[in-house]
Amino acid sequence: MKPVAVDGMGGDRAPGEIVAGARTAAEAGIPVLLFGRPDDLVAAGAGDLAIVACSEVIEMHDDPGRAVRAKKDASVLRAAEAVRDATASAMVSAGNTGAAMASAILRMGRISGVQRPAIATPIPVPGSRPTVLLDAGANAECQASWLVQFAQMGSVYARARYGIAEPRVGLLSVGEEATKGTALVKEAHALLADPAWSQGSGGTFVGNVEGRDVMTDDVDVVVTDGFTGNVVLKTLEGGMRFVERALLRAMTATDELRAAFEVLWPAVLPLVTDLDPESYGGAMLLGVDGVCIISHGSSSANAIVNALGVAREMVDADLVGALASAVKVPSP
Repeated sequence: MKPVAVDGMGGDRAPGEIVAGARTAAEAGIPVLLFGRPDDLVAAGAGDLAIVACSEVIEMHDDPGRAVRAKKDASVLRAAEAVRDATASAMVSAGNTGAAMASAILRMGRISGVQRPAIATPIPVPGSRPTVLLDAGANAECQASWLVQFAQMGSVYARARYGIAEPRVGLLSVGEEATKGTALVKEAHALLADPAWSQGSGGTFVGNVEGRDVMTDDVDVVVTDGFTGNVVLKTLEGGMRFVERALLRAMTATDELRAAFEVLWPAVLPLVTDLDPESYGGAMLLGVDGVCIISHGSSSANAIVNALGVAREMVDADLVGALASAVKVPSP
């Protein structure tokens, strides 16, 4: 396997946590190619990891479009170029999400037939496989035909990553009835109700789903526009953090509760792991001609290790080839 290109300078905790994660993954057998300022990467512990020197960094606060055009030697842009040039098999970045997405689209290009790439994010479902939510932020405004392609791509991804033979696809709306939702949702529902869309992707449309269904095992892929998807994602993240903090405060309020918590912790730990976004490594940008993992900006070394593991799995599964075979533009 060719190395995975890692944006060593991207993320709130870069380069230290990024380099630490890359080293752990490399020790586990995943080849890694770090992109960034050599002095910073070496100081962070890169050691004998291969480094591609880059003089510029796209910061988290930078405007993605302007930065990608202006900073030609940015680490995230050079990582995307390595995938395009086939010197790397995939790319991972925990930096500016917009910049990572723009770099992948501009340098790798889209898979033929893809109208718009989408961000696919695993949403934890305790005791079951995650739900794939897309689009989670790439396209704030969408057309119905794009949502159909998101359903196709999400189905292929769910099959490749989670081994689901016939992923159940739901369209996010404000009610289960086909008559509910915006004009966009109603138009997309009519297109998805025709089984022809799923040929090659293996997905099955189960109709409209609501926000409460996202974290259940009633659906495998949830499709929506990027604005709504990002609001859902951030709301779930905030809600889970609030519950986690509230439980921790409650269970450590007294000596008796702390003692009980110590007894319960081994039973609670699997649930905590299931709900931890870092367990999933990050989101995948589906629709570009290469494997691109976009990790959370606050990613730790553990998150980077998991992201590199997912990248390797998706390369081995030839996800891009499967997407190219499945994506079709629906008839008007």
